[in-house]
Amino acid sequence: MCGRFVQYRSIADYLDVLAADRKIVNDYDNHPIGRYNIAPSTRVNILHGAEDGLRIDPVHWGWAPFWAKGKRPDPINARVETVTTGKFFKQLWPNGRALVMADGWYEWVKDPDDPKKKQPYFIRLKSQAPMFFAALAQVHPGLEPHDGDGFVIITAASDQGMVDIHDRRPLVFAPEYAREWVERDLDAGRAEELALGGCQATEEFEWFRVGKEVGNVRNDGAGLVVQMGG
Repeated sequence: MCGRFVQYRSIADYLDVLAADRKIVNDYDNHPIGRYNIAPSTRVNILHGAEDGLRIDPVHWGWAPFWAKGKRPDPINARVETVTTGKFFKQLWPNGRALVMADGWYEWVKDPDDPKKKQPYFIRLKSQAPMFFAALAQVHPGLEPHDGDGFVIITAASDQGMVDIHDRRPLVFAPEYAREWVERDLDAGRAEELALGGCQATEEFEWFRVGKEVGNVRNDGAGLVVQMGG
């Protein structure tokens, strides 16, 4: 599961790690993005392949095919176990591959004594390096947002200690796999190999309790990712 995440660095910081030598075909600024509580249905900067290089576009978080629109909220995640073969995301797989640049994500753990109470945790790389979520996106060319555009974050099963926080986690690629994921000429077979086997290992991550203020989408700021004492 990934229902809230953080994207606080500048786009240049992510690109320095991911694709310093790759051509970016549209403009972007170098100011810190500064988003510490990104919620579904908002527009998020994602990276995706274009004919002549890579593009960075703000895209709606959530997507559904036209035949599923309006039946329920647009999904924000896609399970890696079924995304390559299922009907729902057939329109996006495999040519809609994209990356979500991030610095961590949140999960909520139920209090064993009171299931109505939930404790938020922040999860990030131990190195505190940028991370790259595998995603699928529909993005129409042009400067104006398109009603059909959107993206979903691909999720994988958690293992080891992370499963105690949540049984699902974003599919996080190391930079070398992330670069390959957005190559335009990547074939479907290799894309599936990356999706099923390219997730960074659990031991590369750390997680800790943070304040419950993150539960309110109106709250945003660096204080949300500060570890709670005790």
